[in-house]
Amino acid sequence: MINRSIAVKKTILPLILIAAFAGFSWIFFFGGKPDSPDSGAGPDAMRQARAVAVETMEIRRETIRNVGRFTGSLKPASRFVISPKITGRLEELRVNVGDRIKNGELIAVLDSEEHILAVSQAEAELAVTRANLKDAESALEIAAREFERTRKLREQRVASESELDSARAGFNAAEAAQAVSRAHIQQREAALESARVRLSYTRIHALWSGGDGERIVSEKFIDEGNMLRANDPVVSIVDVSTIIAQTHVIERDFPQIRTGQSARVTTDAYPDNAFEGKIVRKAPVLAEESRQAMVEIEIPNPDFLLAPGMYIRAAIRFAEIDDAVVVPKSAVIQRDGVRGVFLANREEQTAAFVPVETGISEEGRIQIKAPELSGEVVALGQHLLEDGAAIRIAPGTSGGRR
Repeated sequence: MINRSIAVKKTILPLILIAAFAGFSWIFFFGGKPDSPDSGAGPDAMRQARAVAVETMEIRRETIRNVGRFTGSLKPASRFVISPKITGRLEELRVNVGDRIKNGELIAVLDSEEHILAVSQAEAELAVTRANLKDAESALEIAAREFERTRKLREQRVASESELDSARAGFNAAEAAQAVSRAHIQQREAALESARVRLSYTRIHALWSGGDGERIVSEKFIDEGNMLRANDPVVSIVDVSTIIAQTHVIERDFPQIRTGQSARVTTDAYPDNAFEGKIVRKAPVLAEESRQAMVEIEIPNPDFLLAPGMYIRAAIRFAEIDDAVVVPKSAVIQRDGVRGVFLANREEQTAAFVPVETGISEEGRIQIKAPELSGEVVALGQHLLEDGAAIRIAPGTSGGRR
């Protein structure tokens, strides 16, 4: 008898616990006790009790842009190293790192004593050669007179044929000597010009083509007093009045990049500034290792704010659509593999799922290409909804932008 009573208790106790759990669940989900025929609660009341609290946003028509975002670094528009053309000791360096220089400015001087002497020697040798030319010209004049006199005497049969031949040979030799002297002068003039050019190489100037704007000394490689060989670097010169932002694009974005496109560049050095530039170069191939292509953006830098080596973020505008149907990006969800939004009906307090075709997105917004929508969409709480579900729009939600 006792065992039977215990068995009955073991059977009844789980049933009591299940019934109690069901009661508490009803109260938790529907906000009250189970409805009875006498309670007076109809289907609308029960539906409202089960409504999902949501927030809505107004469907807008506005401009939306497709913007690609990339990272990279800055490099100068041009960079070159100044080196001497001859060997010599660096006697004077007139610039230092950070100095602004102009085209043609003297920046360094090498020891020139040896080259000054070489010029003086070449001038002296040229003077000797010119004196020799005068002797040759004088000898040629004498030989010409002698030849002419002998020729006339031969015509008068006073001079012999051999005397005429001898006079002619003397004239030809004097003429050749004059030609040699003239050639020696040209040779000495060339030697003098070479010596003068080498002397000029002791004064090192900054020269470039493509404009007369200022450039900046970015590096110094040697100090005064050191010996330099030909082509040893002295300083590095950069042009940063225009600067290049170099970045790389992946295969997906490659077809959308075109030269001439505008780009907005930002850097951590100036977080509140945005620098406008345009794409000037695009590599025609993608690197096999990274599947990326190099892109260069030219940015005016008249105040020299940007510096080579800075890390940058570039926003490149691929497309711009005016009067586009736009909803919050969070409003678009997946239902059974279909992308769509929940349209909110304020009068009936319901939400209907509408499949959509989306377009470009920008800063939390997304374009709805089809169908044509108007009104409000559920922007928060939509993941708890089914098509036609009852909703409670949160107080303070006006359908505007949050």
